[in-house]
Amino acid sequence: MPVYKDTNNTWFVECRYTDWNGDHKRHKKRGFKTQREAKEYERSYLNRTHTDKHLTFSNLSELYLEDCKARLKITTYHGKVSQFDKHLVPYFGRMHIEQIKPQTVRRWQTEMINKGFADTYLKSLHNQLSAVFNYAVKYCGLPSNPARECGAMGSKNADRMQFWTVEEFNTFDAAVSDKLYSHVLFNLLFWTGMRSGEALALTLKDIDLDGRKIHIDKSYTRLHKQDIITRPKTKKSIRTIEIPPFLSDLLRSYARSVYGLKKTDRMFPYTKYFLNHEMQRGCKLSGVKKIRIHDLRHSHASLLIHMDVPVLLISERLGHKNIETTLQTYSHLYPSRLNDTMMELQKLHDNAEKHSQNNL
Repeated sequence: MPVYKDTNNTWFVECRYTDWNGDHKRHKKRGFKTQREAKEYERSYLNRTHTDKHLTFSNLSELYLEDCKARLKITTYHGKVSQFDKHLVPYFGRMHIEQIKPQTVRRWQTEMINKGFADTYLKSLHNQLSAVFNYAVKYCGLPSNPARECGAMGSKNADRMQFWTVEEFNTFDAAVSDKLYSHVLFNLLFWTGMRSGEALALTLKDIDLDGRKIHIDKSYTRLHKQDIITRPKTKKSIRTIEIPPFLSDLLRSYARSVYGLKKTDRMFPYTKYFLNHEMQRGCKLSGVKKIRIHDLRHSHASLLIHMDVPVLLISERLGHKNIETTLQTYSHLYPSRLNDTMMELQKLHDNAEKHSQNNL
C-alpha cells in the first residue's frame, strides 16, 4: 500500500493511477495524523479517479463537481452542489452509471414532480442530471446520456410569473414606507428592473446622482453566514442604466440619511431574506397580491413593453445575455402589444379611406 510514515511522525499518501486520457499520474498528499486516515484518503481518491463507465453515480458526481469548481461563480457552484446533495445523489448515488437507463431517469422525474416543485426548479434539476451524464460520456466512456434520451421535465419559464401594475406597486410601497430602506430598495427594484443581488451590492460610488445613472458590475449574496460579492450573472449584466429624476432624488435623500456612509460601502447592508420578509409584510398590510422579489424585475419589463420601448433597449437595461432571452422570457406579453398595433393600423386605414371618400 502506498502509505508511508513521514519524518515528522505523520503519514503521507503516494499513489499512481491512469486518468481518462490514458496518461499515467502520480498523486502525493502529506499531513495525516494516523495511518488509517491516510489509507482512507487513498481509497477515496482512487475511487474518484477511477474514470470509467463502472463508476458509481456518487463518485462521478465528485469528479464532475470538482471539475466545475474552478469554472463557476462560487454561488453558482454551491447551488449546484446543493441540488446534487438533496435530489440527485440520494436517488442515483449507489448505482453504477452504466446501469442508469432512460426509464431509471423517468422514475426519478416522476418522484421529483410528485414533490410539487416549481416547473423552473424541475427544469434546473434535469439540466444538472443531464450535465453530469454529458461529462461521463465525454470523459468516462459512457456510451450515451440517459437523461437526454429520456427527455426533459419542467419549464424554463415559470407559469407563476406575475406582475404588479404601477397602482399595485404604489399601494404596496405606501405600506412599507415606514422603513426608509425598504421604501428605497423596493422603488429601486421596481423602477430599474435590477436583480436583487445587483441592488444589494450597490455602493454610492456606483451611482451618478447628478447624471442619473447607475453602473452595475457586481452582485451580492449571503452564503454560509458570509457576505459574498461576485461578478454579475453574465458579461452583458455589466451595464450602466439611466434612472428617472424622482429615483435619483430618493437615492440622494437616502444616502444623506445613512450616517457615515462611505463611497465604497454597500448602500443597503441587508440580505435577500430581509427582502422576502419585507415583501410578505408589505403584501399583508396593503392587501396587494403576493409576488416574488424577482417578479419586480418582470414587472419592470412588463411596464417597458407596454410603453412600447424597443426590445433591444429592454434587453440591454435588464442585462440579458442576448435579445433572444428577452423575447423568450416575455414572449407571452408581446401578442397583446401586437393586437394593439394591428388596431392602430386599422385606424390608419379607416382614416385614410374616410379622407379619400371626403375628397370625392
